[in-house]
Parts: sequence; C-alpha cells; structure tokens
Amino acid sequence: MRAMVTGGAGFIGSALVDRLLAEGHEVDVVDDLSTGSLTHLAEARATGGKALRIHQLDIRLPEMVDLTVRRRPEVLFHLAAQASVPVSVAEPIFDAHVNVLGTLNVLEAARAASTDRVVFAASGGTLYGNPDPSKLPLTETLPHRPLSPYGVSKKAAIDYLVAYRELYAVEFAALALANVYGPRQDPHGESGVVAIFAERLVRGQPVTIDGDGEQTRDFVYVDDVVDAFVRASARGGGLVCNVGTGIGTTVNDIYRLLAEAAGVATPAEHGPPRPGDVRHSCLDPARAAMQLGWQAWTPLSAGLASVIEFFSNR
Repeated sequence: MRAMVTGGAGFIGSALVDRLLAEGHEVDVVDDLSTGSLTHLAEARATGGKALRIHQLDIRLPEMVDLTVRRRPEVLFHLAAQASVPVSVAEPIFDAHVNVLGTLNVLEAARAASTDRVVFAASGGTLYGNPDPSKLPLTETLPHRPLSPYGVSKKAAIDYLVAYRELYAVEFAALALANVYGPRQDPHGESGVVAIFAERLVRGQPVTIDGDGEQTRDFVYVDDVVDAFVRASARGGGLVCNVGTGIGTTVNDIYRLLAEAAGVATPAEHGPPRPGDVRHSCLDPARAAMQLGWQAWTPLSAGLASVIEFFSNR
C-alpha cells in the first residue's frame, strides 16, 4: 500500500515507518521536526530508497492538504501531536491548535485525497480520566472523561473521526495507547519513566522516583504498538481499541528491572509525588485481540533491556 505517517520522525512514528518499509510499502513521512528527529529515520533513509519520501511540514498548514492530494495515500497514520500533558496545561490554546485543528486539517486532507482509512494515535492514559480503581483494567466502554487539555484534545479528535466517517465515509481506527516505551524514546521530552531512568542509569547518575513508587502503569513495547497500527490499517474500522498489556507495573519494579539490566546496584531516591497523578492505570486489550488479532508479546524484562542497550550504544 501507499502510506503516509504524520509524526513519522518521532519515537513511535519512526518505528512504524521502519515496519512499513520492511513490508514493502511506499511511505511518505510528514513531520515538522519540532520534536521528531531525522536521526530516527537513519535506517529508513539508508534502506528505503524510492519507497520513502520525507516532507518537513506542519500538519496545520494548507500545504498538508495539497501534499496528501498529490501523494494520495491509501492509509494515513496520524501520530503527529503535541504530546505533553504539562505543556497542554500551561498552553492549552497551543495544544488545541496542534491536536484539534491539526487533526482536522489531516482529516480534510484525507477527505480531499479519497484516503481509504485514517489510523489515529489516541491516548489511553488520559482518555478515561481518573476512574475508580475497581474498573481496572479499563475497557473502551467506559465514559471518555479526560481531565487535561491534552486528553480533551485527543477526545475531540476521536469525535471528529466519527463525524468524518459518517459525513464523508473516511474510515478510521483509533488506538488508545498505554505507556509506550522502547528505543529512540526521548529522555528529555514527554517520555515517561523508562527513557528517563535508563539514560540516568547508563550515565551513572542518580534516579529519583516521584512519591513512593508504588503507582502503577501499563507499559507496552514500541514494536508491539507498531504491530497494532499495521493491523489497524485493515481492521477495527470505526472503533477505539486499547493498546496495552492489561497489567499494571509499579514504578519501583521498572527501576529494579532497568537497574538489573544496567548492572547498577544503587537504590533509587524518592521525591514528593507529582500533583494530580493517577495512582493506578492499565488498559484492557480484549477488544484489540478480537478486532485486530493483536496482543502484546514482548516481555517487560526483555523490552527494558533493549532500552538500556540503546542508551548504552548511544
């Protein structure tokens, strides 16, 4: 197929580009490089040949529509986003410009280009708000009640996807992602604990855990997530599917496994808890298993070891 990947120079997007090229597809990458990096696409650029085209472009611009009409992708993977919850709280208008108006422009591009399907990166960590812990693991049938501007913008994007499907027959699949981790994740951005801890461990620097470290998250490996995106290019139409493991892992356990992989025996330090943090979160992947034929297969210890190896080599 001919595919377009917005945010294709990012952490998840570049891994998706690698997978699509390996399967013989043509890929157009759209990224303004504000947070993405061409270094993430080094392997793709070395092996992709004429099957890969990279366009440095902001998804909010009219040129996004022109490019999409010219390239006519069959599937448009939309991963470009303002991805920081703290930034969304500090700058909600900027967040909405990128995540709401940007997505709307991408949908207009897909409509104008007669694109068959848009596969959207939604946020499983913010979509459901702060539900009762008895509801864990969270299912897609729970109300969408995000509590941050970032989460609200992602919910609005899903609402637009539904509307475009009904009005213009632009099919979609939305993947509500858990805490994605893996190589190429930026330890200085909105990256989560794995990349931050891994880089500090490799450099021999102290690691500080917010609060007591017993808070839990659903950590899912980037290659598994990419597999879900590829499957959603042909399945799961009109649905939101959780992409996670269904297992909550404490931050203390994440540190322990990373430290073991790095050969570090020093215990982590503990700081004050972050205000407003959800205590426990994990996503039920049953719908993804049924509708996409997907499941996470990478053991947590193996995935974390690959992150340590990545930062060691870098």
